[in-house]
Amino acid sequence: MNGYTYRVRNFAPPSGKQSLLFPIRLRPGLRLLFAAVLFVAFLPGWTSAQQLPVIRFVRNPDAAPDFKLKDFSGKELSLADSRGKVILLNFWATWCGPCRAEIPTLVKLQEHYKDQLQIIGLVVDEDEEDPVRQVVKAEGINYPVAMAPTEVRVRYGGITALPSVFVIDREGRVVQKHVGLFNPALYEMEVRALAELPVAAKIETFEDTGDIFLKHADRATSLPGVDFRNLSAEQRNAALHKFNAESCECGCKFTLAQCRIYDPACQRSQKRTAEIVKAIAGAATKTEKKENQDPKTDTTPTPSAQPAQQPPAR
Repeated sequence: MNGYTYRVRNFAPPSGKQSLLFPIRLRPGLRLLFAAVLFVAFLPGWTSAQQLPVIRFVRNPDAAPDFKLKDFSGKELSLADSRGKVILLNFWATWCGPCRAEIPTLVKLQEHYKDQLQIIGLVVDEDEEDPVRQVVKAEGINYPVAMAPTEVRVRYGGITALPSVFVIDREGRVVQKHVGLFNPALYEMEVRALAELPVAAKIETFEDTGDIFLKHADRATSLPGVDFRNLSAEQRNAALHKFNAESCECGCKFTLAQCRIYDPACQRSQKRTAEIVKAIAGAATKTEKKENQDPKTDTTPTPSAQPAQQPPAR
Protein backbone atom coordinates (compact mmCIF):
# COMPACT_ATOMS: atom_id res chain seq x y z
CA MET A 1 0.00 0.00 0.00
CA ASN A 2 2.12 2.86 -1.31
CA GLY A 3 5.33 1.75 0.35
CA TYR A 4 3.94 0.43 3.59
CA THR A 5 1.77 -2.33 4.93
CA TYR A 6 -0.27 -2.61 8.04
CA ARG A 7 -2.10 -5.26 9.94
CA VAL A 8 -4.23 -5.35 13.05
CA ARG A 9 -3.78 -8.31 15.32
CA ASN A 10 -6.24 -9.61 17.89
CA PHE A 11 -6.69 -7.30 20.83
CA ALA A 12 -6.81 -9.93 23.54
CA PRO A 13 -3.44 -11.37 24.63
CA PRO A 14 -3.01 -15.14 24.48
CA SER A 15 -3.64 -17.27 27.51
CA GLY A 16 -0.94 -16.85 30.13
CA LYS A 17 0.57 -13.74 28.49
CA GLN A 18 -1.24 -10.56 29.50
CA SER A 19 0.04 -7.31 28.09
CA LEU A 20 1.66 -4.88 30.47
CA LEU A 21 -0.26 -2.19 28.60
CA PHE A 22 -3.61 -3.51 29.86
CA PRO A 23 -3.07 -4.98 33.35
CA ILE A 24 -6.83 -4.95 34.03
CA ARG A 25 -8.50 -7.45 36.34
CA LEU A 26 -12.28 -7.34 36.01
CA ARG A 27 -14.80 -8.70 38.44
CA PRO A 28 -16.83 -11.60 37.03
CA GLY A 29 -19.95 -9.44 36.67
CA LEU A 30 -18.13 -7.01 34.37
CA ARG A 31 -16.30 -9.49 32.18
CA LEU A 32 -19.29 -10.21 29.93
CA LEU A 33 -19.95 -6.49 29.43
CA PHE A 34 -16.27 -5.82 28.68
CA ALA A 35 -16.18 -8.68 26.18
CA ALA A 36 -19.27 -7.32 24.46
CA VAL A 37 -17.71 -3.87 24.16
CA LEU A 38 -14.56 -5.36 22.60
CA PHE A 39 -16.65 -7.42 20.19
CA VAL A 40 -18.51 -4.34 18.97
CA ALA A 41 -15.34 -2.25 18.87
CA PHE A 42 -13.66 -4.67 16.48
CA LEU A 43 -16.54 -5.18 14.09
CA PRO A 44 -15.47 -4.40 10.50
CA GLY A 45 -15.64 -0.69 9.82
CA TRP A 46 -16.13 0.31 13.45
CA THR A 47 -12.52 1.20 14.14
CA SER A 48 -10.45 2.87 11.46
CA ALA A 49 -6.71 2.27 11.15
CA GLN A 50 -6.16 5.97 11.87
CA GLN A 51 -7.43 5.51 15.44
CA LEU A 52 -4.83 2.86 16.23
CA PRO A 53 -1.33 3.63 17.48
CA VAL A 54 1.33 3.37 14.78
CA ILE A 55 4.59 1.47 15.06
CA ARG A 56 7.17 1.66 12.28
CA PHE A 57 9.84 -0.82 11.22
CA VAL A 58 12.60 -0.56 8.61
CA ARG A 59 11.87 -2.11 5.25
CA ASN A 60 14.70 -4.46 4.14
CA PRO A 61 16.63 -4.03 7.43
CA ASP A 62 20.38 -4.52 7.88
CA ALA A 63 21.88 -7.19 10.08
CA ALA A 64 22.79 -5.93 13.53
CA PRO A 65 26.58 -5.75 14.01
CA ASP A 66 27.47 -8.49 16.47
CA PHE A 67 30.03 -8.28 19.26
CA LYS A 68 31.65 -10.46 21.87
CA LEU A 69 31.86 -8.91 25.32
CA LYS A 70 31.77 -9.96 28.94
CA ASP A 71 28.93 -8.77 31.12
CA PHE A 72 29.32 -7.76 34.75
CA SER A 73 28.65 -11.30 35.91
CA GLY A 74 31.63 -12.53 33.87
CA LYS A 75 29.55 -14.31 31.23
CA GLU A 76 30.17 -14.09 27.50
CA LEU A 77 27.74 -11.73 25.80
CA SER A 78 26.82 -11.53 22.11
CA LEU A 79 23.77 -10.98 19.94
CA ALA A 80 24.09 -14.46 18.50
CA ASP A 81 23.30 -15.92 21.94
CA SER A 82 19.81 -14.37 21.75
CA ARG A 83 18.99 -15.22 18.13
CA GLY A 84 15.32 -16.12 17.88
CA LYS A 85 14.31 -13.49 20.42
CA VAL A 86 13.51 -9.81 20.03
CA ILE A 87 16.44 -7.74 21.31
CA LEU A 88 16.44 -4.24 22.75
CA LEU A 89 20.06 -3.08 22.60
CA ASN A 90 20.19 -0.18 25.03
CA PHE A 91 23.16 2.21 25.06
CA TRP A 92 23.09 4.15 28.34
CA ALA A 93 25.16 5.78 31.08
CA THR A 94 24.86 6.02 34.85
CA TRP A 95 24.97 9.84 34.73
CA CYS A 96 22.15 10.02 32.17
CA GLY A 97 18.86 10.96 33.86
CA PRO A 98 16.52 9.61 31.13
CA CYS A 99 18.56 6.39 31.02
CA ARG A 100 18.04 5.85 34.73
CA ALA A 101 14.36 6.77 34.47
CA GLU A 102 13.58 4.00 31.95
CA ILE A 103 15.42 1.20 33.80
CA PRO A 104 12.38 0.12 35.90
CA THR A 105 10.31 -0.22 32.71
CA LEU A 106 13.01 -2.28 31.01
CA VAL A 107 13.23 -4.53 34.07
CA LYS A 108 9.47 -5.15 33.93
CA LEU A 109 9.56 -5.82 30.19
CA GLN A 110 12.39 -8.33 30.58
CA GLU A 111 10.57 -10.15 33.35
CA HIS A 112 7.22 -10.21 31.56
CA TYR A 113 8.55 -11.26 28.14
CA LYS A 114 11.55 -13.34 29.20
CA ASP A 115 10.65 -16.06 26.68
CA GLN A 116 10.39 -13.64 23.73
CA LEU A 117 12.69 -10.75 24.65
CA GLN A 118 16.32 -10.13 25.56
CA ILE A 119 17.36 -6.68 26.69
CA ILE A 120 21.09 -5.92 26.60
CA GLY A 121 22.51 -2.85 28.27
CA LEU A 122 25.75 -1.39 26.91
CA VAL A 123 27.23 1.33 29.09
CA VAL A 124 29.15 4.24 27.59
CA ASP A 125 30.72 5.44 30.87
CA GLU A 126 34.46 6.07 30.66
CA ASP A 127 35.90 2.75 31.86
CA GLU A 128 34.38 3.25 35.31
CA GLU A 129 32.85 -0.07 36.27
CA ASP A 130 32.20 0.50 39.99
CA PRO A 131 29.44 3.11 39.52
CA VAL A 132 27.80 0.83 36.96
CA ARG A 133 27.86 -2.14 39.29
CA GLN A 134 26.25 -0.04 42.00
CA VAL A 135 23.43 1.02 39.68
CA VAL A 136 22.88 -2.53 38.42
CA LYS A 137 22.52 -3.73 42.00
CA ALA A 138 20.42 -0.79 43.22
CA GLU A 139 17.98 -0.95 40.30
CA GLY A 140 17.71 -4.76 40.32
CA ILE A 141 18.60 -4.96 36.63
CA ASN A 142 17.69 -8.43 35.42
CA TYR A 143 19.30 -8.32 31.98
CA PRO A 144 22.99 -8.49 30.99
CA VAL A 145 25.00 -5.27 31.17
CA ALA A 146 28.47 -4.69 29.72
CA MET A 147 30.77 -1.79 28.90
CA ALA A 148 30.46 -0.54 25.31
CA PRO A 149 33.91 -0.31 23.70
CA THR A 150 34.52 2.38 21.09
CA GLU A 151 34.51 -0.07 18.18
CA VAL A 152 31.01 -1.26 19.06
CA ARG A 153 29.71 2.31 19.26
CA VAL A 154 31.27 3.09 15.88
CA ARG A 155 29.71 0.03 14.27
CA TYR A 156 26.33 1.30 15.42
CA GLY A 157 26.94 4.65 13.76
CA GLY A 158 28.23 6.44 16.82
CA ILE A 159 26.11 7.12 19.88
CA THR A 160 25.42 10.86 19.93
CA ALA A 161 22.61 10.90 22.50
CA LEU A 162 21.44 8.77 25.39
CA PRO A 163 19.60 6.58 25.81
CA SER A 164 19.83 5.05 22.33
CA VAL A 165 17.88 1.84 21.81
CA PHE A 166 18.26 -0.38 18.74
CA VAL A 167 15.31 -2.71 18.17
CA ILE A 168 16.46 -6.01 16.68
CA ASP A 169 14.06 -8.58 15.29
CA ARG A 170 14.21 -12.34 15.82
CA GLU A 171 16.35 -12.73 12.70
CA GLY A 172 19.02 -10.40 14.06
CA ARG A 173 18.15 -7.34 11.95
CA VAL A 174 17.88 -3.74 13.16
CA VAL A 175 14.32 -2.63 12.46
CA GLN A 176 14.12 0.56 14.53
CA LYS A 177 16.17 3.00 16.58
CA HIS A 178 14.95 5.25 19.38
CA VAL A 179 16.96 8.14 20.79
CA GLY A 180 15.90 9.69 24.09
CA LEU A 181 13.28 8.72 26.63
CA PHE A 182 10.27 7.05 24.97
CA ASN A 183 6.88 5.99 26.20
CA PRO A 184 7.33 2.44 27.51
CA ALA A 185 4.08 1.46 25.79
CA LEU A 186 5.87 1.90 22.45
CA TYR A 187 8.59 -0.56 23.41
CA GLU A 188 6.04 -3.13 24.47
CA MET A 189 3.99 -2.81 21.29
CA GLU A 190 7.14 -3.25 19.20
CA VAL A 191 8.21 -6.29 21.18
CA ARG A 192 4.80 -7.90 20.90
CA ALA A 193 4.57 -7.23 17.16
CA LEU A 194 8.04 -8.64 16.46
CA ALA A 195 7.38 -11.64 18.70
CA GLU A 196 4.12 -12.22 16.78
CA LEU A 197 2.02 -11.69 19.87
CA PRO A 198 -1.37 -9.97 19.52
CA VAL A 199 -1.15 -6.18 19.43
CA ALA A 200 -3.68 -3.55 18.39
CA ALA A 201 -1.57 -1.30 16.19
CA LYS A 202 -1.05 -0.08 12.68
CA ILE A 203 2.35 -1.29 11.46
CA GLU A 204 4.14 0.67 8.77
CA THR A 205 7.49 0.15 7.09
CA PHE A 206 9.94 2.80 5.95
CA GLU A 207 13.26 3.02 4.14
CA ASP A 208 16.34 3.77 6.21
CA THR A 209 17.82 7.00 4.87
CA GLY A 210 20.57 7.26 7.46
CA ASP A 211 18.51 7.53 10.63
CA ILE A 212 19.35 3.94 11.62
CA PHE A 213 22.69 3.43 9.89
CA LEU A 214 24.67 6.36 8.49
CA LYS A 215 25.85 4.31 5.52
CA HIS A 216 22.38 4.80 4.05
CA ALA A 217 22.60 8.60 4.11
CA ASP A 218 22.95 8.48 0.32
CA ARG A 219 19.27 7.52 0.15
CA ALA A 220 18.13 10.69 1.90
CA THR A 221 16.17 13.32 -0.01
CA SER A 222 16.30 15.85 2.83
CA LEU A 223 18.84 16.58 5.56
CA PRO A 224 18.70 18.40 8.90
CA GLY A 225 19.44 22.09 8.53
CA VAL A 226 19.66 22.05 4.71
CA ASP A 227 17.25 24.30 2.80
CA PHE A 228 16.42 22.94 -0.66
CA ARG A 229 13.42 25.19 -1.31
CA ASN A 230 15.11 27.26 -4.02
CA LEU A 231 16.32 24.23 -5.96
CA SER A 232 14.55 22.24 -8.62
CA ALA A 233 14.36 18.46 -8.31
CA GLU A 234 17.35 18.10 -10.64
CA GLN A 235 19.36 20.67 -8.67
CA ARG A 236 18.46 18.98 -5.38
CA ASN A 237 19.80 15.68 -6.69
CA ALA A 238 23.01 17.40 -7.78
CA ALA A 239 23.41 18.92 -4.30
CA LEU A 240 22.77 15.60 -2.57
CA HIS A 241 25.35 13.95 -4.83
CA LYS A 242 27.94 16.50 -3.71
CA PHE A 243 26.97 16.06 -0.05
CA ASN A 244 27.59 12.32 -0.33
CA ALA A 245 30.86 12.73 -2.25
CA GLU A 246 32.51 15.39 -0.09
CA SER A 247 33.86 14.76 3.42
CA CYS A 248 33.14 17.05 6.33
CA GLU A 249 36.16 18.89 7.74
CA CYS A 250 35.00 18.81 11.36
CA GLY A 251 37.03 15.67 12.05
CA CYS A 252 34.08 13.25 12.13
CA LYS A 253 35.38 11.30 9.12
CA PHE A 254 31.88 11.30 7.63
CA THR A 255 30.55 12.71 4.40
CA LEU A 256 28.68 16.00 4.59
CA ALA A 257 25.36 14.14 4.35
CA GLN A 258 26.33 11.71 7.10
CA CYS A 259 27.55 14.52 9.34
CA ARG A 260 24.27 16.43 8.98
CA ILE A 261 22.43 13.33 10.21
CA TYR A 262 25.01 12.35 12.84
CA ASP A 263 25.47 15.84 14.26
CA PRO A 264 22.90 18.44 13.10
CA ALA A 265 24.66 21.01 15.33
CA CYS A 266 27.92 20.76 13.34
CA GLN A 267 28.66 24.27 12.05
CA ARG A 268 31.14 23.15 9.40
CA SER A 269 28.84 20.74 7.60
CA GLN A 270 25.97 23.20 7.85
CA LYS A 271 28.07 26.02 6.37
CA ARG A 272 29.50 23.86 3.59
CA THR A 273 26.15 22.39 2.54
CA ALA A 274 24.69 25.90 2.45
CA GLU A 275 27.56 27.00 0.20
CA ILE A 276 26.93 24.11 -2.19
CA VAL A 277 23.21 24.85 -2.35
CA LYS A 278 23.91 28.53 -3.00
CA ALA A 279 26.45 27.72 -5.73
CA ILE A 280 24.07 25.35 -7.53
CA ALA A 281 21.21 27.85 -7.32
CA GLY A 282 23.50 30.67 -8.47
CA ALA A 283 24.78 28.71 -11.46
CA ALA A 284 21.21 28.02 -12.55
CA THR A 285 20.32 31.73 -12.26
CA LYS A 286 23.31 32.76 -14.38
CA THR A 287 22.37 30.25 -17.06
CA GLU A 288 18.83 31.59 -17.19
CA LYS A 289 20.04 35.20 -17.47
CA LYS A 290 22.43 34.32 -20.28
CA GLU A 291 19.70 32.54 -22.20
CA ASN A 292 17.41 35.56 -21.80
CA GLN A 293 20.12 37.99 -22.97
CA ASP A 294 21.14 36.05 -26.10
CA PRO A 295 19.40 37.56 -29.19
CA LYS A 296 17.09 35.13 -30.81
CA THR A 297 17.53 34.57 -34.52
CA ASP A 298 14.38 35.19 -36.50
CA THR A 299 13.81 31.99 -38.36
CA THR A 300 10.60 33.17 -40.04
CA PRO A 301 11.08 32.64 -43.78
CA THR A 302 11.18 35.87 -45.82
CA PRO A 303 8.31 35.93 -48.30
CA SER A 304 9.38 35.81 -51.93
CA ALA A 305 9.23 39.14 -53.85
CA GLN A 306 6.29 39.33 -56.15
CA PRO A 307 6.51 41.30 -59.46
CA ALA A 308 4.54 44.50 -59.40
CA GLN A 309 1.34 44.23 -61.31
CA GLN A 310 1.16 46.37 -64.43
CA PRO A 311 -1.87 48.53 -64.80
CA PRO A 312 -4.21 47.18 -67.50
CA ALA A 313 -3.68 48.60 -71.03
CA ARG A 314 -6.25 51.16 -72.11
